[in-house]
Amino acid sequence: MTQREIATLAGGCFWCLEAVFVQLEGVEKSESGYTGGQVANPTYQQVCSGRTGHAEAVQVTFDPSVISYEDLLKVFFTMHDPTTLNRQGYDTGTQYRSAIYYHSPEQKAAAEKVIAELTSEKVWRDPIVTEVTEAPTFYKAEAYHQNYYENNPAQPYCNAVITPKVSKLRKYYFDRLKKAYA
Repeated sequence: MTQREIATLAGGCFWCLEAVFVQLEGVEKSESGYTGGQVANPTYQQVCSGRTGHAEAVQVTFDPSVISYEDLLKVFFTMHDPTTLNRQGYDTGTQYRSAIYYHSPEQKAAAEKVIAELTSEKVWRDPIVTEVTEAPTFYKAEAYHQNYYENNPAQPYCNAVITPKVSKLRKYYFDRLKKAYA
């Protein structure tokens, strides 16, 4: 049986990242949750207060023989602005920071490599502020946050914020989508 890996990433609203990653071939699951803070088992309301230190994040379980960690990071950097500190669009606060939480020395090296490549290619005008930190405990978010986009496609936030990211995924990574999404 093929070894599975975990990627833990924060890039603003977890609904956005979860909706994108779940569509990629090789991704077995993408779960919304909280990580990087000081409060055990935080609630959404606590994290939204900005006082827990947690970021909204996704934990992606994937098959590295189908999609590499570096490829996941490239999608991650395509789907959010890694140059805005503690902000994504109108969402502001440390809970919306850009962060890569690595699970191994190899993941750390891959994250640093991808950031260095994007920096040298001058993909963004401003410097990348994505933090690269060893993965702390990940707390799965409440059930109503899981598969949010799939379960609430007509919700105004989904239409205004998530649908454009899903469209961007389809534009740039169509060949990497699961058949159900292609």
